[in-house]
Amino acid sequence: MATTWDADEAKLSRSSGGRIVHAGSRATRPVGPASFAGSAGLAGPRARRRLGPGPAIPFGLQIGPALLVLTWVVGSALGWIDPRILSAPWTVAEAFVRLIEQGRLQDNFVTSATRALLGLSIGLLIGTILALIAGLSRIGEALIDGPVQIKRAIPTLALIPLLILWFGIGEGMKVTTIALAVIVPIYIHTHNALRSIDSRYVELAETLRMSQKDFILQVVLPGALPGFLLGLRFAVTLCWVSLVVVEQINATSGLGYMIDLARNYGQTDVILVGLVVYVLLGLISDGLVRLIERRALSWRRTLAN
Repeated sequence: MATTWDADEAKLSRSSGGRIVHAGSRATRPVGPASFAGSAGLAGPRARRRLGPGPAIPFGLQIGPALLVLTWVVGSALGWIDPRILSAPWTVAEAFVRLIEQGRLQDNFVTSATRALLGLSIGLLIGTILALIAGLSRIGEALIDGPVQIKRAIPTLALIPLLILWFGIGEGMKVTTIALAVIVPIYIHTHNALRSIDSRYVELAETLRMSQKDFILQVVLPGALPGFLLGLRFAVTLCWVSLVVVEQINATSGLGYMIDLARNYGQTDVILVGLVVYVLLGLISDGLVRLIERRALSWRRTLAN
C-alpha cells in the first residue's frame, strides 16, 4: 500500500546538475557535500567540550610543596622571615647534617618508625576484622557499629589521660593510642564499601550457589577494596599525627621527643628538621598507598583517569 512518503518520493526527480526539483514547484536546492558544508558554516564549527579535569600534569603533586619551599628560601634570603621565628633552609640543612653525624636523627627515627608501624599494623588488623563482621552480619553490626561510632566522636588524643592510667607512660600507651586512631578510618570506609556493594552481585552469587568462602573472596573483598584503600590513606596520616603527640608525653626517644627537647632549648632549626622528617614520612606513606591503589584498582574508569 502506497504511503504519503512514497507519494512524495514519486514527485521528486533528480536532475543531472545534482539538484532536486519538486514537481509543481520552482524552488530548487543543491544537494551534496557543498550543501552540508554550508549548513555547518552557518552553525559554526563546534568541538566536543571536555568536562573532566583534563590530562594529568607531570609532577603535579610536587608543584605545591616546591612553591612553598621556594617562598621559604626567598623570604629567608631577603630577610622577610625572622630567623628566631623560622630558621633559614640552609640553617636547617646544617642542623640535619649535624644530627646525622651525631647519630641522634637515625636513633630517634628508628624508634618512631617502630612505634608507628606497630600501631598501624594493629589498627589495620582490628579495623578490617570489625568492618568485615559488621558488614556481613546484622548481629555484628548491632554489636560493633555503635561503639565504633562513639569512638569516632571522641578524639583519640582526648583518651590519652585515661590510657596513661591504664597502660602507664611506656610503649604500650603510645602504640595503643596510634592503633585507636587507625581503627576508625579503616572501619568506617571499609564498612561503607561493604554496604555499597551492588545487590545484583549478591544475587548472582546466590544464583551460582557460591560458598561463603568464595563469596567473600570473589565478591566481598574486591568490592570493599576501594573503601579500604581510602581508609588506609586517612589511617596513615592519623598514624603520624598521633605519633607526634604521644612522643611528647614523657618520652625518652623518638622524633617527637627530639622536637620537644629542642623546644626547651629554643633550637628552631632542630624542630624544623623533625618536622621535615615527619613531612617526608607522610608524603612517602601516602605515595605508597596511591601506588597500591593505582595498581590494585587499574580496572576502574574514573574522573581522575
